[in-house]
Amino acid sequence: MRGAMAHSMSVFTVKSAVGLGMLLFSMLLLMLPVASSQARELPDFTGIVEAASPAVVNISTTQKAQPGRPRMGPHGKMPHGAPPEGVPFDDFFRRFFDDKKDGGDPGDSGGQDAPDDFNGKSLGSGFIISPDGYVLTNNHVIKDADEIIVRLSDKRELVAKLVGTDPRSDVAVLKVEADNLPVVKIGKSKALKAGEWVLAIGSPFDFDHTVTAGIVSAVGRSLPSENYVPFIQTDVAINPGNSGGPLFNLDGEVVGVNSQIYSRTGGYMGLSFAIPIDLAVNVVDQLKLSGRVSRGWLGVLVQDVTRELAESFGMKTPSGALAARILPDSPAQKAGLQVGDVIVEFDGKEVDSSSALPPLVGSSKIGQKVPVKIIRDRKPLVLNVAIGELPAEDDEVKTSGAMAPEGSVLDKRLAIAVADLTPEQRKEMEGETKGGVVVQRIKDGPAQKAGVRSGDIILMLNGVKVESPAHFKKVAADLPVGKAIPLLVQRRGDPIWLALKIPEAKK
Repeated sequence: MRGAMAHSMSVFTVKSAVGLGMLLFSMLLLMLPVASSQARELPDFTGIVEAASPAVVNISTTQKAQPGRPRMGPHGKMPHGAPPEGVPFDDFFRRFFDDKKDGGDPGDSGGQDAPDDFNGKSLGSGFIISPDGYVLTNNHVIKDADEIIVRLSDKRELVAKLVGTDPRSDVAVLKVEADNLPVVKIGKSKALKAGEWVLAIGSPFDFDHTVTAGIVSAVGRSLPSENYVPFIQTDVAINPGNSGGPLFNLDGEVVGVNSQIYSRTGGYMGLSFAIPIDLAVNVVDQLKLSGRVSRGWLGVLVQDVTRELAESFGMKTPSGALAARILPDSPAQKAGLQVGDVIVEFDGKEVDSSSALPPLVGSSKIGQKVPVKIIRDRKPLVLNVAIGELPAEDDEVKTSGAMAPEGSVLDKRLAIAVADLTPEQRKEMEGETKGGVVVQRIKDGPAQKAGVRSGDIILMLNGVKVESPAHFKKVAADLPVGKAIPLLVQRRGDPIWLALKIPEAKK
């Protein structure tokens, strides 16, 4: 009996195993067409490369070293190696070809100073935008160059004339004397979305017409030192030499100009940034027409709204651009914008962060009146601002950072001692404010926890302009506990909003 049962169980197990195997095999067969279909759907870049490559050029420059000018080795290499690790955005001028395989770095001259008259070299990319020889590239590729050479796909090398540059957007326009040149197709960067396929063609490390591909990682990115460019972020492999080259969409249209990488080593790390072609074309048109670029100007320095600051301003979510300084005689000042206002909308477009505001203002027409929605005293308000022209140089007021005089006033509640400004500080603050106090000493307490530092100049506390040390102590005495309070300080010439909170007394 037991043997019969065992035999039947064994037969059942084998049949089950065979049935399961057949089922898995059938499922695998069903999946094969899907996998094959997905493979067929992957983009084929060969057509784009064949059509666009002839219009992509290699750009090299020479720069005659001047006495007293810091020397750079061939390819823009720094005499003592690569930039320090941890520097995220590195100019593409810092080339790092490994010349040591030939017995040493020619740029180092065996450890001796190189001759004052050697020619520094820079390499980059560009692309032809008109048949008569206009070429678009990056400003940093040709900056300070004494000679610019454009090498075409047919190996011709032409000396280029500099039409104009715009350092703020890192765009430059060149002109070579030639006719019937191949050109790229210009697309629309505004239509780009995260996840789209894109590819780059350029000359990384002087390898002409190298093709790399990836996807759009994000749009509208703001970089630390680039206020007027809403960058396209991609994961396309970009390296030194790609700078100034085109970024294409799947229609073979240029949607960006490859400009920067985020790197801790100087090489590609998966984060690349391109200038939107819509912005670049506008710059090109202005440079060709007048040789200069004009941008809209509001005249307000802004910062992000943190969660604590949002609470102090009565906002439900941390968004908008917080006005930290209003420049004198600026469009913002004339329109009635005040320090502490939170700009949440500009010309009908939402401002979700401080970095979103400069590109919106910069692209506005000069003289145009634009509605600006703000939050002031916890209430919405709309101001009409006549956009001015951005000055050639940013007008920043710097403080001397001199030591505060004796006779400081101590506020034990905030654990901070403040004093009057020195005459030098007061003079440098002229046009900004007639008040303010300098932080002379600070200990562990609410002010220190808020981020206040010794040497900061306190301008406003809880919406009140601080006039003197005694006035500061009076305002501080009325501060509520357990609630975020806005505090405006000036540090090394830059205004910063902080959120101060006095803890409730322990029971």
